[in-house]
Amino acid sequence: MKKNYWGRLLIGLFITLILLSNLTGWTNITFISQLDNIIYDTRLNFSLDNKPQNNQIIILDVDEKSLAIPELGRWPWNRSKMASIMDTLFEHYQIKQLGFDVIWAESDQSSGFKVLQELAKTDLKQYPSFSSSVEKLRPALDFDNKFAKSILDRPVVLGYYFNTNNNATKVGELPIPLFSKEDLTRINQNFPLSQGYSSNLSMFVNATPLAGHFNPTVDFDGVIRRVPLLAAYENEYYESLALAMFRLSLAIDRSDKKTLGQLPDQIPGAKLMTNAPNSKSVTLDSYDIEGIQIGDKILPTDAQTNLLVPYQGRQRSFRYVSLSDIYFKNIPVEDLKNKIALVGTSAPGLSDLRTTPVGALYPGVEVHASILAGLLDPKQNSIKQTPLNIFVLEILIILCVGVLLSFLFSILSTNYAVSLFGVILISSIIGNYTLWQEGYAIPLASLLLLITSIYIANIAYAHFIESRNKRELKELFGQYVPPELVDKMAENPLKYNMSARKENLSVLFSDIVGFSSISEHLTPLELTEFVNGYLTEMSLIIRNNRGTLDKYIGDAIMAFWGAPIEDQRHAHHAVQTALLMKDKIQDLNSLYQSKNWPGIKIGIGVSTGEMTVGDMGSNIRRAYTVMSDNVNLGSR
Repeated sequence: MKKNYWGRLLIGLFITLILLSNLTGWTNITFISQLDNIIYDTRLNFSLDNKPQNNQIIILDVDEKSLAIPELGRWPWNRSKMASIMDTLFEHYQIKQLGFDVIWAESDQSSGFKVLQELAKTDLKQYPSFSSSVEKLRPALDFDNKFAKSILDRPVVLGYYFNTNNNATKVGELPIPLFSKEDLTRINQNFPLSQGYSSNLSMFVNATPLAGHFNPTVDFDGVIRRVPLLAAYENEYYESLALAMFRLSLAIDRSDKKTLGQLPDQIPGAKLMTNAPNSKSVTLDSYDIEGIQIGDKILPTDAQTNLLVPYQGRQRSFRYVSLSDIYFKNIPVEDLKNKIALVGTSAPGLSDLRTTPVGALYPGVEVHASILAGLLDPKQNSIKQTPLNIFVLEILIILCVGVLLSFLFSILSTNYAVSLFGVILISSIIGNYTLWQEGYAIPLASLLLLITSIYIANIAYAHFIESRNKRELKELFGQYVPPELVDKMAENPLKYNMSARKENLSVLFSDIVGFSSISEHLTPLELTEFVNGYLTEMSLIIRNNRGTLDKYIGDAIMAFWGAPIEDQRHAHHAVQTALLMKDKIQDLNSLYQSKNWPGIKIGIGVSTGEMTVGDMGSNIRRAYTVMSDNVNLGSR
């Protein structure tokens, strides 16, 4: 079993416990949520690279070009011009249906009709003919009424939004809700509480079959990845703009009326899908919403009916047509015929640009267009879903993988650990993206962090332990054996210690012949340089040949082979060292001759046999050395 097993195992299990605590809600590690968002955005963008432009939905854009035309005036344009645009869209271009990502919350008084009415009731009330003339002008000057008539009995869906602020006002009139409080009996109602709303004038709401809110769900990083299909207000539940347009589109497709621009006789309703068990014998106090069913299509949502926005591409993945070109009929009829149109704004000054995973300045109208396109897509996996109880599966995966990797990384060698890390990491990414392609948005950050953290922790721990062991071994053996042998000993430090034991080893003794007479011809400084140079050169030869340097005894050197690292060829290395030392003396004599120092000869003794090796000495001074008759033989 691998060294430091328990330390590595406990570190891996500790990391697993931290990630499990985050999944269960005991702790809140924001970084994991941020990483999950990054992974989600990356998968989304990667899957959009080869997606064709959607041609079923057209965005009628209030762009800078539209705002720059003096004839149309300031936005919002007067309702008379908007009424003309409505007639053009349905009669000239024969569009299939129209949705508004704008709100008509205030009366249009630009015609002056209200002023004339007030004069007829006050200053000019004594002139009945004036009042009569004013009423005759009503059809021409009551722009709100003209606009209401232009959308009456036509497949038009209005837009509005809810406000969650405590001081929110209530403007306009809300449409008929999709669900009531009774429809959500025994269903967990986790909806954000709306305090007010900004909707359309009642005359417009009454003229249209449907209206939908365009409230997004903004994640903590400010990015729109989800949109709630339902919004709650005073125990009533209102559908989103895209959902209302989807229901109306289904009704038009199923209607017997073949004339474009006409309302269908019946619009399909909606049914809430919950996690209620199929068996009637199993009952729960309450259930969570898992989706909304429209006809035969189930729209996957979370418990707050948030739908992951099926972005069709980056900005302008739909065809944009300037609304001014509709007014002046500059677009060919075939470009819009039988299309679904959405009126929205992309001009920067109109403040409808959002931050999304596919663009930082993304027109809000295109968010709704993307949702509608996903709802209309016949592919069942076009809208990604995250299963309601995915956290239970995540907990099981993190627990199983965490325990398994903690065990494996603690016993495997570095090379095997690297291979295992790469295989599991790549397999997790590929498996997760495969599920994405099948329509499932499964969180991945916790698993990636688990795999990476356990691996890095094991590597770091191993490096720390190895460094510590190397320091300890260097303290014990560094003065005896070369550094490269200390590195090798650090691979399995438990194998090496200074305890005495009997081994078959080889020992070498060497000294200078006639050293006493040589020392008499040298000054103290010269003698020091002489001896240091000689001992250094001889010691290097011993170390380079795997020898353990035991001690210096004056000019004598003692070394041995076969301990602390086992060496099957210790006798060969000892004899080879002796021959190299003999050859090196010739080089040293040439150097000493140049300095007018005496030449030297050395005597070398090598002995092989059973010896006792270990830490020996007194309580005052100890050394790692060898002792036996064979050692004495080598010395003699």
